[in-house]
Amino acid sequence: MTEPKPEAQYTFRRRGGDPITLDVRVYANIVKGAILGLSKRSWSGMEHVPLKGPAILVWNHYSDIDPILVVHYVYNAGRHPRFLLKESIVRVPVVGPILKRAGQIPVKRGSAEAADSLRILEEQLAQGHVVIMAPEGTVTKEPDRWPMKGKTGVARLALESGAPVIPIVQWGALGIHDRKRDPKFKLGRKPVTVKALPPVDLSPWRGKEVTRDDLAAVTDRIMEALRAGLAEVRGQEAPPLFDPRQHRSEESGGTE
Repeated sequence: MTEPKPEAQYTFRRRGGDPITLDVRVYANIVKGAILGLSKRSWSGMEHVPLKGPAILVWNHYSDIDPILVVHYVYNAGRHPRFLLKESIVRVPVVGPILKRAGQIPVKRGSAEAADSLRILEEQLAQGHVVIMAPEGTVTKEPDRWPMKGKTGVARLALESGAPVIPIVQWGALGIHDRKRDPKFKLGRKPVTVKALPPVDLSPWRGKEVTRDDLAAVTDRIMEALRAGLAEVRGQEAPPLFDPRQHRSEESGGTE
């Protein structure tokens, strides 16, 4: 049997990864076809995405459409990613049932399930799946779309599960869709770069009782890895991690 290729696969999935049912494969190919019509891909680092076993994949979230681009990359890397999504999305005709059939996890905000979402993801990891998370929890508020301070959920999940954290940096999604632009969508194939990085070194914090300071330090370590990788992709020097809470405080102070 031919060994799976480690480099980026533009058309076919890497062999040796997660099995995919026929119906999910059909859905995935429909979505991939749409993405192919919108993007010219530059992919790399796929060898850092393990073909088997649990992993937490984190990405820099700066666009409404970039989750689809990252999922496309992970799917072609040979994995069947799991992620949390708003419960309202699964009520959308056609799209909702497809997402549920694909194993995605609907969560109603403010519910017990939302508060317990880390437990749900930890169960997915225990079953050997990969999960995808945006550590910031939302689209970045940094004015130039650089990563901002993350929330500690990813850090807690990583330390409690022992799963590796794989950063995935991406750039170019704004060429396809930008909520601040009119029109928001632009047709035509736009350059999109997606790159997986080596696992974040969390060895200083593993195997010990986790404190609040540890969670903050691990979160910053993860976000700094994303920031450094994005700086390389963008060919620019990255600013310090943007802290939206400090920014709001400064704005409030300036209006008094």
